[in-house]
Amino acid sequence: MIKEIVKDPIFLSQKSEKATKEDLQAVTDLADTLHANRERCVGMAANMIGIRKTILAAMISGKVQIMINPEITAHSAVEYETEEGCLSLNGTRKIKRWKSITVTYLDKNFKKKKGIFRDFEAQIIQHEMNHFDGIII
Repeated sequence: MIKEIVKDPIFLSQKSEKATKEDLQAVTDLADTLHANRERCVGMAANMIGIRKTILAAMISGKVQIMINPEITAHSAVEYETEEGCLSLNGTRKIKRWKSITVTYLDKNFKKKKGIFRDFEAQIIQHEMNHFDGIII
């Protein structure tokens, strides 16, 4: 189900909790909401739709990819500065991001996965994972 985007900075500043199999509806809602906003958005964290769980959806290789309880296990030494926007905020902000990251996560079937992401895809994932810690660019 497509959900409204949360813009409340107090809610968004709260840390997220680990997701469980009981959160499968949140996975579906997050993917549906990202898909509905794909013209103006490339990633979403669950708190953006009112669910404080560590679930993200990101456009990776043109498809919605779900990451449940993702963790960055390695990253490049190279950082770069960029500007990012967020559906939960107005305008853009400057931020530093790693050029590449290695992420372990559970897919939508709760199977363990590991991926290496570079450039813009790595940036999307880092942005959404910041949401889990209550960090809004």
